[in-house]
Amino acid sequence: MNEDMYRENILDHYKLPHHRGKMAKASCSGHAINPFCGDDITFYLKMEKGAVADVSFEGHACAICTASASMLTDEVKGKSEAKARAIGKERVLEMLGIAPGPTRLKCALLPLKAFKLALYSHLGKKMGEKEKREIDEADENNAEEAGKDSASGKVSK
Repeated sequence: MNEDMYRENILDHYKLPHHRGKMAKASCSGHAINPFCGDDITFYLKMEKGAVADVSFEGHACAICTASASMLTDEVKGKSEAKARAIGKERVLEMLGIAPGPTRLKCALLPLKAFKLALYSHLGKKMGEKEKREIDEADENNAEEAGKDSASGKVSK
């Protein structure tokens, strides 16, 4: 697929996101905010027999963040806890099909953070160091870019 097809797919998921809305009887939820742009996402999971039986999300977010959340819901639904835990930054970027750049990386990964927070709250565990590093790396890149933009007088997103 070429980059235009990926962009079209992102816009499709943004305009008509899959599994959007608050889940009535969720087993757990996870919430994440990007203070740099205002993206705000909550993931809801219904866990049954060691797997993600159902998933949804809600919130206000940019096109990249909303598309990422929509694609992630499709990806995790029906997966075992172990396979869902294994989904990381590379898989999210692969689903998007484009390199979002340092300022949009946080937007792309925010749904992953909300999903992992929900999953780990269900498991009664804290996120592993590797996973935290992946998400924190996006936070650090975004903070560096915001600092560069404010120093040069440019406005970020």
